[in-house]
Amino acid sequence: MGWGQKNRLSRIIKPKDGRSLMLAVDHGYFLGPTTGLENFKKAVDPLIPYADTLFATRGMIRSCVDPKIDTPIMLRNSGGTSILNKELLHEGITVDIKDALRMNAVGVGYSIAVGMDWERDTILDFSKVVDDCEKYGLVAMAVTAVGKDLTKDARYLGLASRIAAEHGAHIVKTYYCKDFDKVVDACPVPIVMAGGKKIPEIEALTMAYNAIQAGAVGVDMGRNIFQSDDPVAMMRAVRELIHKNATPKEALQFFNDNKKSGSMPKKSTIAADDTKKV
Repeated sequence: MGWGQKNRLSRIIKPKDGRSLMLAVDHGYFLGPTTGLENFKKAVDPLIPYADTLFATRGMIRSCVDPKIDTPIMLRNSGGTSILNKELLHEGITVDIKDALRMNAVGVGYSIAVGMDWERDTILDFSKVVDDCEKYGLVAMAVTAVGKDLTKDARYLGLASRIAAEHGAHIVKTYYCKDFDKVVDACPVPIVMAGGKKIPEIEALTMAYNAIQAGAVGVDMGRNIFQSDDPVAMMRAVRELIHKNATPKEALQFFNDNKKSGSMPKKSTIAADDTKKV
């Protein structure tokens, strides 16, 4: 890596402890007004101070995020299909690397579709993304997208993560699974755990803790934060776990001690079910 890439990577993965808490709020690029993110600015603004990196789309960053924030931006730069399309994860490059530079992004995140009919398209496009990132000093993050007919086990996720690294990924975002340490051990670049669909807080915290214990550098969590009963309290609880080595029980206690009264936001009438295919 050149100096610029090293500097950008150090803003994502904090040198003090080698950990990273990324806030994933890019879901709207294929889901539209996702549950909990219907009003993007209202939902995300209170969470930004607790994130090491914000993973979002350029449209929402430009429209809804204050350019004076100090939080690094990772841009989603793959897309092209929606929740209504049977080839949901057949994605292509959606953001030119020069636009990422204009937005002062630290890097870009692209989904590869290993095991799907169009895997070749996404892997070749990701290789192009890596070339551009190397040319301009940005960080390339591969997201191991998982179709509905594929299993989230160590064999598959290990395959997808290793393929991402082989094609030049600087960071890999993948799901947690049994024997996650095998996935991490076979991937020579840092792994961040994808938060996945909404589950109870203690389960999300335990999953994140187990991923860290297995060797992940951190998490890129979205729905388990912004769909929580109290998103800010949950974000802070995850931060306790990632950066202060809290146990799941301690992090849950922190969440309960700091949450305010309220309920989970109502489900969007447009984004019908955002957990079936991803």
